Amino acid sequence: MMSKPGTGDTFPDIAMEAPDGGSVKASDFAGQKLVVFFYPKDNTPGCTTENIDFSALKSEFDAAGVALLGVSKDGPKKHQNFIAKHDLKAPLASDAEENGLSDALGIWTEKQNYGRTYMGMVRTTYLVGPDGKIAQVWDKVKVKGHAAAVLEAAKAL
Repeated sequence: MMSKPGTGDTFPDIAMEAPDGGSVKASDFAGQKLVVFFYPKDNTPGCTTENIDFSALKSEFDAAGVALLGVSKDGPKKHQNFIAKHDLKAPLASDAEENGLSDALGIWTEKQNYGRTYMGMVRTTYLVGPDGKIAQVWDKVKVKGHAAAVLEAAKAL
């Protein structure tokens, strides 16, 4: 098991599928700050709130020169529906089923809930500097106030 990339490490450049069928990866944002927020599942309460919060602040992230990207393992069609249903502004990407970006980051992992063990996404956010290196990591994110805290850190970078 590789150690999880952390602050100062280069953010992995692994392509993901965009809802429109194109692809997106970290190097597409070279030279600008990038926030990549990973969340477990479209249309679940915490994930919906997190996406709405980032969308509400998107103009402020834009003004600060910070790109946003939300990532889950949900497929492009599910992302399209999620975006339309909640009028989301932050772009989304679908991580690969296997050996995707979340695997490389060590945040697609075994989880337990009500005695059931399953693979799932650990809600994690990465702030990546213009140099492609990880500037800050938020592990096991609590949604309330998170997008605003990330915006402040991104502005300070």
